[in-house]
Amino acid sequence: MSLREKLTQKIKREKMQQLIMRMESLLKKIAQIVLRKKRNKLQDLCIIGLGNPGEKYSKTRHNAGCDFIDLIASELQAEFKLSKKFDAEIADISYKEHQISLIKPKEFINRSGKTLKLLRKFQVDSNDKLLVLHDDMDLEPGEVKLKIGGGHAGHNGLRDISQQIGSDYVRLRFGIGHPPSNADTNAWVIKKPNPEEKMRLKQSFEKALNSLDPLLQKKWMIAMNALHTNEH
Repeated sequence: MSLREKLTQKIKREKMQQLIMRMESLLKKIAQIVLRKKRNKLQDLCIIGLGNPGEKYSKTRHNAGCDFIDLIASELQAEFKLSKKFDAEIADISYKEHQISLIKPKEFINRSGKTLKLLRKFQVDSNDKLLVLHDDMDLEPGEVKLKIGGGHAGHNGLRDISQQIGSDYVRLRFGIGHPPSNADTNAWVIKKPNPEEKMRLKQSFEKALNSLDPLLQKKWMIAMNALHTNEH
């Protein structure tokens, strides 16, 4: 092989190496862009189950929202994972082309607004894509109603959320009834319901699960019509 041929081959190898390096660099940039878009991808709906963290408060009246979101996760075979960014347990699911996050804040219920503010900033672009599940003393045990916007009705978790992001988010309200006139309300809501209340709360959970399809697709009017009937 002549010197000229050797030089020609060397130049070809160098050009090929440069091309490979440029391709590798381009692929890395593409991967970074895809990853960044994935991280910043907004959800179609975030469902937040309000409640106090820890086994001590599990199945108490105030944890009705948190308990129901566990039922949703079980129904959809979704697995919660801890997110330090949102200070919450989160399960991401796809449902009929809708990207949905199920969220259980790790803060106590009276400080629920912290997680909602982060979700509003990073996960959704409007409050009507936030569905908050919570207990409601203005409804009797067994009742479940869907509401868009409104006041907090003395619920400290809703009060904190509304202070952080405004009040025009969607709520799914599970009735727990009023405490006896001589009872301490704050102590009463963190106790477990009696057997009769427990049975009725279970009925409201079942009714809400039967309306899960329109809820997950944000078909609020259809869900309202189904939930606000007297049929179980």
